Order: sequence, then structure tokens, then C-alpha cells
Amino acid sequence: MVVGMLLSGVLCDHGFAGGWPSVFYVFGLVGFVWSTAWFLLCYDSPATHPRMSTAERQYWEKVIGTTDLAAHPPTPWRKMLTSVPIWALAAAFFANDWCFYTVMSCIPMFMHDVLGFNMTKNGTFSALPFLATVTMIPTGWCSDWLTSSGRLSTTVVRKIFCFTGYILTACMLIVVGYSGCNRALAVAIMFITIGCLNIPLSVVITNQLDLAPLHAGKIMGLTYFVSNFAQIAAPHVVGALTYHRSTHFEWQIIFLLTAGICVVGAIVFVIFGSGNLQSWAGMPDIHVTSVEQQLDDVTVNQADI
Repeated sequence: MVVGMLLSGVLCDHGFAGGWPSVFYVFGLVGFVWSTAWFLLCYDSPATHPRMSTAERQYWEKVIGTTDLAAHPPTPWRKMLTSVPIWALAAAFFANDWCFYTVMSCIPMFMHDVLGFNMTKNGTFSALPFLATVTMIPTGWCSDWLTSSGRLSTTVVRKIFCFTGYILTACMLIVVGYSGCNRALAVAIMFITIGCLNIPLSVVITNQLDLAPLHAGKIMGLTYFVSNFAQIAAPHVVGALTYHRSTHFEWQIIFLLTAGICVVGAIVFVIFGSGNLQSWAGMPDIHVTSVEQQLDDVTVNQADI
């Protein structure tokens, strides 16, 4: 994201093929290279991966069971589609993507129309807030430490991180809406906003494994399907609200709306979300309530080896 925004601003002003078209050519080529690597390096399951070590293969077999994933264990669609924790996760995912895509796809317009940056500076200062994604690292460490040490249950940790992250993000969005045309202050607040938004991100992209490890891919597909509506709707809402004039007042409305969606997502997950292994998860011979407890067993076994 950081490199993409920086490079986009430079290409728009100085790129080949007239500037703006060069952005599509460059990133299209990058996507082609990445896709080629994906097809060559990715496999269906740990058992079929030719370059996985024995220790790592044993680790994953302990976590997800010895069932051959290529056999496609039956999916409890009815229970999955009527699971309240899954839909709570989908709501939190929706809030995350609404905020993220509002910032990622529309903030360059805010910086151009309200703060008055040219295209090259726009790319630079739009990219700077995304350096705050580094907060995902300490957030993940802290989450693992709280759960693996037994200090808090997985459910409590997930809810704390989700609620704290979204409320802080909402507060920062409101502040940036009232920061005026101070360029340095606006960029600094956006940096903090992205940092706060990465706190609940550690929940919405991992909670699928808490609920049902063998069906995590399908749950991710379902929750991400819901969040895709936010990815589509957020830029359209921004466009509708700034159609006639892209003024500071209209952007205040956008930031307040985004903050409200973050708060709603946080409340829904705190009330209905869960970090426990679900009864329909289909895990064989498992009598634990969370994935973290399984990982503790694996750590002990590896230490013995």
C-alpha cells in the first residue's frame, strides 16, 4: 500500500503513456508476476506440500487434525449460516473494510481537494499513514501473549481488541474531520487512525480459525463476502457526498459516518462475537474450547521432540 501510493503519485506526474495509464500497466505487470508465483508455490494441504519440513507438517496435523483436506470434509452449511458469532464477525469485518477503503481509496481526494496537495505530494502523504500498519505486529504478539498465558480467554481478548480498536479509530476520524486545513495535523491524525484500525484487524482475519479451523476458509469467504459490500459502497458514498463540492464540511460528514459504522461494528461483535470453538466445527477427538489451547499442546510436543 505504501509503495503503491507513492509510486502512483509519481507515475501520474512523470510516468509513460501519458502518466495516469502507466499506473495500470505497472501494477498489472506486478499482479501477473505475483499470480505466477502463487500458482507455482501454493498447494492444497500440508500433506501435499513438497517443501514443508517434517516438524511443520506435524504441527499442522496436530492443529487441524490428520484429515486430508483434499478430501473436503462435509461442511455444516445450515449451522454455519445460522451461527450468530459468524454474522457478528461479518459485521465487524464490514466495519473494518468500510473504514479502510474510505481511507485508502478516498483520502487522496481529500488531500487534493481539501488540503491542496499536488499529485506527487498527494501520493507521498497518502502513503505515509499506511506505515502505521506496523502496529499489526505488536497487536498480534500481545493477543497471543494474553491467550497463551491463560490470563484471558480467547473470547475476551478478541472482544477487547475489536472494541478498543474501533472506538479509537472512530475518535480519530472525528478529530481529523475537525482538524481544519492543517496539513501536518491531518496527516498525523490519519497515521494514528490507520494504526488504531489495525488493532481490530487482528480479530477479523483470525477469528475464523477460532470458530472452526477445518472450515475457516469457507467462513472467511462468507465474512469477506459481506465485507465486500463495504468495499463497494464506501467509495460510492464518498462520491455521492462530494459530487457537487468536495468541501471540508462534506468530508466531516464522511468521517462522522465512518466513525459511526466503526462503533456499530464494535458493539455488535462485543455482544454477539465469540472466540470459542463451535460445536459444529467438526474437529475430531477435541475437548478444548479454543485454537490457542491446541497450539499450547503442540508447543509442548515440539519441546519434547
